[in-house]
Amino acid sequence: MRRVRYESAGGPLFLEEAPVPEPGAGELLVRCEAVGVTLPVVRKVAEAAEPIALGGEIAGEVVAVGEGVTHFRTGDRVTGLCFGHGYADFALLHEGMASPVPDEATAVDAVALVCAGLVALGALAAARPEPGESVLVTAAASAAGHLAVQLARARGAGRVVGAVSDPAKADFVRSLGADDCVHYGDDSWGEPVDCVLDAVGGDLLTPALAALAPYGRLVAYSSGGGTVRAYDLLVGAKSVIGFQMRLIATGRPELYERWRQELWRRFADGSVRPAVHGEFALEDAAEAHAAIERRANLGKVVLRP
Repeated sequence: MRRVRYESAGGPLFLEEAPVPEPGAGELLVRCEAVGVTLPVVRKVAEAAEPIALGGEIAGEVVAVGEGVTHFRTGDRVTGLCFGHGYADFALLHEGMASPVPDEATAVDAVALVCAGLVALGALAAARPEPGESVLVTAAASAAGHLAVQLARARGAGRVVGAVSDPAKADFVRSLGADDCVHYGDDSWGEPVDCVLDAVGGDLLTPALAALAPYGRLVAYSSGGGTVRAYDLLVGAKSVIGFQMRLIATGRPELYERWRQELWRRFADGSVRPAVHGEFALEDAAEAHAAIERRANLGKVVLRP
């Protein structure tokens, strides 16, 4: 089979031939039809001291199952997060991370919706918005952000605001149902909001916190780091909540499954539609990474083995 690999931090991505892996206990072997490219993997390729396996969301057909697998069989269509080599014709997926793909959805729909949508839905749930409260989403045109905008609207937010790095993305964000769209460099992000879902971190935490109304909640779910001053929380009785999807997947599987079911319900009724920025061949994985590095993507970037 073909697989994408690299040899040093920031080094070029290239295709190699590799043996088709054998599924171990609790694992599914999936023939990949679509692979989602994620910002954390793009960052690790650029920064990690040692090369990593290029993982991410995968979707396709189960062609073999390992010992102990009970919920899936060969021929099933599944999607899920692969922590091993996912940029490949075949990949291994742990049964606990797998989700069935309904007949009405394509493999591309699945990788654009499920993993990023779970993060978006989890971050929104962590903010605990009351019906009618306002929500601001940073990186609102990103894979998770564009779904968070739609989910906030679908779940009853009174006002939804997107924040983006490039004003050219504003029309796209408004087309998702946002009432307004602001630019990171604006002096003000407009009327204060009750909740901020932040997927950027770093220096953006300061204006994100300033955008909150008194008693507002900021949910930090990025890998970008950053710090906030305790005084900035104190004066407005504001709070910052950290959110990580993997903790939910491993520690609260019943909640994880409930969120997955909600995503597919909302996909079926049309209230949430994943957008795909582009579909790239495996040999063009470097081009797919570049789209994310440039912050050029509107929605999900997908590889098609």
